[in-house]
Amino acid sequence: MSEILKNAGSYKILSIMAGLGGENPLQLIELAGRTSYQSRDKITDDSAAKFVEMLRKRGHESVIEHSCITVEFDDISRGFTHELVRHRLAAYTQESTRYVDESDFRVVVPPYKDPDEKLVLLNLPGGGSIKVSFQEWIDLNEQMYRGLRKAGWVSQDARQTLPIGIKAQIVITANFREWRHIFKLRCAQGAHWEIRRVMINLLKDVQKKIPIIFDDFEVSEDGQSAKLKRSQ
Repeated sequence: MSEILKNAGSYKILSIMAGLGGENPLQLIELAGRTSYQSRDKITDDSAAKFVEMLRKRGHESVIEHSCITVEFDDISRGFTHELVRHRLAAYTQESTRYVDESDFRVVVPPYKDPDEKLVLLNLPGGGSIKVSFQEWIDLNEQMYRGLRKAGWVSQDARQTLPIGIKAQIVITANFREWRHIFKLRCAQGAHWEIRRVMINLLKDVQKKIPIIFDDFEVSEDGQSAKLKRSQ
């Protein structure tokens, strides 16, 4: 039987870019930003946070593009990745269904749905009909995929039977400004439930690690959405 995944999506921060001297990302952004003002002589051990906050508040977000974050997302659906890769200013490396055998068939479903509830009436080829559940439909997909693989179909051909909910893994690298854009769209109340949950958890994490860049986002009291505290 195929495995049903509910609220299993996770993330891992693989890297937060720092400068050649090992300074934190804010110091790198300050160094780059002060090029514009020719004011590097004003850099001190604790000047970066104030400088970067000034840039953010004034809307000079192009300067914060000088640093980036690399994140791995796992146990998410292909639907999740389809939405994520629409953010163009980023680098992606994704689990390939062309080359990876997906016979383990792990599928993401809405956390508030019962996969065993029989809801859909299917007409049988020889006549008659049968009511099936989501779990049963997924199990049929799994049988077809495994059967095609055993029959000699390569992964890139057999994958035509895979549902959009099939488990996926992806690594993304994006600059701070693009992450702000991602959080703005994917943490919003109207965002898809799967990507919204994972992105809110990631947002809360980076707010702790790099507060000056992301602390103008406010997570709702119920923890189900987030938005900018003010328009940027």
